[in-house]
Amino acid sequence: MFARHSCFGLVVVVWLGPASLLAAQCAAPASTGPQAAEGRAVPAADAVGDAVPGNAGRGQAELDEPRGGELKPDVRRSWPRVGTRHERETALALALEWFARHQLDGGSWSFDHTQAPFCGGKCGNPGNLQDARNAATAMALLAFLGSGHTHTSKGRRADKYEQTLRRGLDYLVENMKQTEHGGVLSERGGTMYSHALATMALARAYGMTQDPDLLQPAQAAVNYICYAQDPVGGGWRYAPRQKGDTSVTGWQVMALKCGHMAYLRVPIEVVKKVPTFLDSVQANDGATYGYTGPGEGRGTTAVGLWCRMTLGCYRRDNPALQRGVERISDWGVSTEGNMSYNYFAAHVMYLWGGEAREKWYDQMHDWLVNSQVKQGHAAGSWFFGRGDHGADRGGRHYTTAMAAMMLQVVYQRRPRDPEELDFKL
Repeated sequence: MFARHSCFGLVVVVWLGPASLLAAQCAAPASTGPQAAEGRAVPAADAVGDAVPGNAGRGQAELDEPRGGELKPDVRRSWPRVGTRHERETALALALEWFARHQLDGGSWSFDHTQAPFCGGKCGNPGNLQDARNAATAMALLAFLGSGHTHTSKGRRADKYEQTLRRGLDYLVENMKQTEHGGVLSERGGTMYSHALATMALARAYGMTQDPDLLQPAQAAVNYICYAQDPVGGGWRYAPRQKGDTSVTGWQVMALKCGHMAYLRVPIEVVKKVPTFLDSVQANDGATYGYTGPGEGRGTTAVGLWCRMTLGCYRRDNPALQRGVERISDWGVSTEGNMSYNYFAAHVMYLWGGEAREKWYDQMHDWLVNSQVKQGHAAGSWFFGRGDHGADRGGRHYTTAMAAMMLQVVYQRRPRDPEELDFKL
């Protein structure tokens, strides 16, 4: 998101790969930045809002200009129309209250939100995805983290949701399965989606607080993603080392980015393989992307373009990126509720900037603010019965988490030079 973001926006802070190492695989490599020295101070020149956390857990001298951890919300970076800031923050506050009311006794969340003692079926449209408690918990945590809430006050005034976050994070840590390949948070219902989302939550929480109790679990989760990558094709799918698909791959890249932003160890060899997978599913010379092969799907195109931008493969003047952004702009926001497409497309348009970004965000903002439930037990939530597979399987919980993370896109860090998409890892 976190970011920030996300991370899961988490919301998501921008992570863009070292162009010098990806030049052979990227269509339009970015310029090379200075090499990071082991143990050097964290660069703070482009930090805004809260201070950047320290260099804990850093161990990769070959990565260019790392950023430090996650940032708290910086509303000064929001451009939207007068009045939208208040509307956005009101909607997010209501959403977080809904999540807090639907936390289970053990600290987790379920896509079947009616299991929460406070709910008892008072608000409808529960998800039917079983054995995906890690994923549901992570998505709720990402919504809290994306608005700057943390599980530790660290000398500041206690966070309103401190215990809510602590219980959720404890649940993930306690349910991580330790293996020789890392800490596993995948589960039968959520597969590697669950693992990516949980990794994002742990990495963002660690990056925002530098809580030493989260360092080992967050690093172990990142390690497992690295192991699970298809060693030949460079992507990810439901099970470790399978030939990849674009949807699962996008979330793993998002999780690795969150790990790197928190100064966890992300082997550059893993990052360098991702463009190989993207090459295998691109169409129209890299302007669109398919699922397991070349295609033009809306959701997969948004994921593919975001990955290219995130890995530093596409600069702003890249023709494929320009054509891809034009397509997303023409498609607009999916008001039918394709939340996966909306989420990744929002990040693409945010990175792109300019009038296209403002048009996209204004449409998305108005749609989400106007469609949120305002009264009754379901107040603060969203549900769209159509759109993507998550609507039925994840229900109101999934839709509310994705909507919140989309609204939080404006909290993420922007490049200092809006004419460049040449970010560094």
